[in-house]
Amino acid sequence: MEKTLKARTDLSKYDNSWYKPGGFLKQLLWYFANRLFINTYLPYPMAIKRFVLEMFGARLANGVVIKPKVNVKYPWFLVIGENVWIGENVWIDNLTMVTIESNVCLSQGCLLLTGNHNFTKSTFDLIVKPITIESGAWIGAKATVCPGVRVYSHAVLTVDSVATSDLEAYGIYQGNPAKFVKTRNLSS
Repeated sequence: MEKTLKARTDLSKYDNSWYKPGGFLKQLLWYFANRLFINTYLPYPMAIKRFVLEMFGARLANGVVIKPKVNVKYPWFLVIGENVWIGENVWIDNLTMVTIESNVCLSQGCLLLTGNHNFTKSTFDLIVKPITIESGAWIGAKATVCPGVRVYSHAVLTVDSVATSDLEAYGIYQGNPAKFVKTRNLSS
């Protein structure tokens, strides 16, 4: 019986030279600004955080609240609507666009992940896909939204769950991968 040789991962051939998120100086300046003003426990007023993020290209509407120790990869790939709450230790790993519409809550420690690797290629190619979180959605503490996912209006991703595909409007999703568990019913 003849054994078939399978391809093997070869990270020495990894090449993401096509990916150009911004110039070196811009990225370097953002690294220090992020560490000093956004990804810190120092209690800067929201006006300073807003100024720094907007200086680097983020688009923020009124009423955005950013708690301490938030990490934003590239603010020039970030749009945030009105009255959005971003909790402590949230990581917006936006290698490409992340759009967060109005009245969204990102709870403590959640992760918005726009990049991944193609595990079917021996070269482990980088993949980047945008994330959109529509109005009224809630991403629970330590939950993860994966690349290319759209969280539709008022959907909920529960604590420590992982969204690998779109979450329908008003759905409550739980688990890894997140599955629909029930409908969100809001009262006034």
